[in-house]
Amino acid sequence: MSRSISGKVKINSYADIISGDDTKVTEVPLADLYPFKDHPFRVLDDSKMKETVDSIKRYGVLTPGIVRPRIEGGYEIIAGHRRKRACELAGLETMPVLIRNYSDDESVIVMVDSNIQREDLLPSEKAHAYRMRYEAMKHQGSAGGDTLSSIGELAGESGKTVQRYIRLSYLREDLLKQVDEGRLSVRSGVELSYLSMKEQNWVSEKVKEAGDRLSPAKAEKIRWYSQSKELTKAIIDRILDSKRARVRDFIIKADRLADYFPAEMTDDEIEEIVYSLLRDWLQNRQ
Repeated sequence: MSRSISGKVKINSYADIISGDDTKVTEVPLADLYPFKDHPFRVLDDSKMKETVDSIKRYGVLTPGIVRPRIEGGYEIIAGHRRKRACELAGLETMPVLIRNYSDDESVIVMVDSNIQREDLLPSEKAHAYRMRYEAMKHQGSAGGDTLSSIGELAGESGKTVQRYIRLSYLREDLLKQVDEGRLSVRSGVELSYLSMKEQNWVSEKVKEAGDRLSPAKAEKIRWYSQSKELTKAIIDRILDSKRARVRDFIIKADRLADYFPAEMTDDEIEEIVYSLLRDWLQNRQ
């Protein structure tokens, strides 16, 4: 760990807490524990929650949560939202926690690090979490490129992947939901994230109307028009209404070509002549 300008301990990762000197555990009433502001991770009563509840009933809370005091009273949960819920379902009235006086940026880093390695995270969860952590580290003075790489290392992802997820956080909620549901690819979502909210609204309305998936190629084209300051609803309609060209799958048999080309002529030479004739035919047709 390093020291911040204010003299407080500067948190760079969740591991900094585990190696800290102050490990005093305090039992705090569940009623005094409040969720972290803009907490981006879901807390679901699913099968994994049931496993956690069963474990707590049998062994208690093995890993204490991490909280910080609130000005309004009680404590804000930094790490342990799912454990708190499991304690409620298990019928407990208190939960063991480590109380820390972390700044907003330090709290964000710990909150994200304690959740980002979960395997069941949605793209939207990663998007908001990565953005929160990225901005917190920038406030602490970390360089942009190095920050993205260090965030990615913890989750086993590249800095470029982290950057793509951060872009998704600029999507309208309904479009981001489509990414979560697999109806919109991450790549398409990244392209659309560069559009203004007004332009995203146009796209959202048209996608709902068409009821079809928006391909990355079409999303890229829409972004190009937006960056060229030429995007309109009419252009979006035209792009999304365009049908993919039918793929023709046929083979010209060699015996049918034998009457037209000498035997000593190579395949490449024949192919060039065929394409040349087709170009002439198309020009005459037009």
